[in-house]
Amino acid sequence: MAQILDGLKISKEIKQEIQLEVEKITAAGKRPPHLAAILVGENGASKAYVNSKVKDCKEVGFVSSLIRLPDTVCEEELLAEITKLNDNEEVDGFIVQLPLPKGIDQEKIINAIDPKKDVDGFHPENFGRMALEMEAFLPATPYGIMTLLERHHIPTRGRHCVVVGRSRIVGRPMSILMSSKGNPGDATVTVVHSHTRNIEEYTRNADIVIVALGAPKYLKADMIKEGAVIIDVGITRVEDTGAKGYHLEGDVDYESCEPKAGWITPVPGGVGPMTRAMLMKNTLLAYKRFNK
Repeated sequence: MAQILDGLKISKEIKQEIQLEVEKITAAGKRPPHLAAILVGENGASKAYVNSKVKDCKEVGFVSSLIRLPDTVCEEELLAEITKLNDNEEVDGFIVQLPLPKGIDQEKIINAIDPKKDVDGFHPENFGRMALEMEAFLPATPYGIMTLLERHHIPTRGRHCVVVGRSRIVGRPMSILMSSKGNPGDATVTVVHSHTRNIEEYTRNADIVIVALGAPKYLKADMIKEGAVIIDVGITRVEDTGAKGYHLEGDVDYESCEPKAGWITPVPGGVGPMTRAMLMKNTLLAYKRFNK
């Protein structure tokens, strides 16, 4: 029976640590850190996610701003809002919630964010610095997974890690961080994706499997080895007949994998809360860099 990689518990600890730092900052007569978010349109999942970030800011003592724009907004208007936030010295970090409506060039938007305020860690400058093992804002989800492994004292050095998925938000940065020097890190990493043949041949030999596909219950028990560490990044709304009309499912078939795994993340309560906590951590880091 697997031990739980408890993202809820660890994220609470991290938020408490941040809150203590903010109390010291404000006690010294300085302004608290300020995180802003731009939300375009009415995507339900995006709205829920941004609202939870606002709640997190309140918990740790940050100032938070939410800029809501209709999905009819044009690219120029969105870029103008980004410029305002780049130039606002009272804002330490900000995010533009993805996905964006059709007709808006996502690359252009990400590139317009000042890398020094890019607390999501998506800007090419931050991505490049991360790949070169230089100081950078790490993408919040991979950063959260690394912290989860570190605080649960999961050995990664020399272990074989298979990352399922190669997105720029999770899969690719995850493979870079797991193979980087340090602890956690120093793993031998294989990245598998939609064009990989016989994916189960790779996952069955992995000490650590990180799944980031957005395919509910994709990873089954016969695809993992006994005692493997299983990290489930997926979170998909699956329609049902309950009161909410949906429930959340991860990329791992938890019921079949849990008895066989050594460690496993639940969904919800695993990687999700860690992503949010790391966004707070990146914002505090941005604040410190601004206020040296």
